[in-house]
Amino acid sequence: MKLAVDIRKTLRSRAREFQLHATFASADDLTVIFGPSGSGKSLTIQSIAGLVGPDYGRIEVGDQPLFDHATGVNLPARHRRVGYLFQDYALFPHLTVRENIAYPLKKPWQWGIPAAIRAEVEEIMATFEIAPLAGNRPHELSGGQKQRVALARALIRKPSLLLLDEPFSALDATLRQRMRLELLELRERFGVPLVVITHDPADVEVFGDTLVIFEQGRVAEVSRRPANSGGWRQKVCHLSRRKEQSRCRETPAAG
Repeated sequence: MKLAVDIRKTLRSRAREFQLHATFASADDLTVIFGPSGSGKSLTIQSIAGLVGPDYGRIEVGDQPLFDHATGVNLPARHRRVGYLFQDYALFPHLTVRENIAYPLKKPWQWGIPAAIRAEVEEIMATFEIAPLAGNRPHELSGGQKQRVALARALIRKPSLLLLDEPFSALDATLRQRMRLELLELRERFGVPLVVITHDPADVEVFGDTLVIFEQGRVAEVSRRPANSGGWRQKVCHLSRRKEQSRCRETPAAG
């Protein structure tokens, strides 16, 4: 999968101004965007997904331009074939698990879940092992269950790229480890490239074939996984040592 991003975006409020200038490319199926909070990571993947419009630049996935200011291309989010897993999962609280997963496939005027869509939903719920939860609502789910539901909803449209914004931040350390491995297995099963936002070095070890480091609205470095992947942990722990020493002391994740 080829992802190429070269965008600029300025956000203004009464108190401050934030300028994003993100330029990077990845040909790997596992890409990590790493950096501190407020460095522009989420704004970048929101731009890739079509949730935010850049001021200038170009975004390309595969050979398809999703956004190109120079030529006037700006595909709507629904036409980009890009899945998005929000940090808080963004499940609809009034809908059941089955209805949440079916939502991306339904037309606005459809009432209930048509038979053809229901069959797809049942299949993906079985894949994620959440079929027994089909009638539950989000407040009845654990953190890991919510993540599986959100992933199923993101993948049911068979996206060409899946963006994940801090997917493990709401989970405890033990569950984070398990869900990392599950996500790798699901990536293999669905054959979808991943772009993962994180500030956790353990996520970089597992998902960082290409590592994109953000600092203050800009890409400070783009690098490929070294032959000795232990260097990955050393790199990101050095960058986050002052703020997140405890994460660097966690048991290394399997990769």
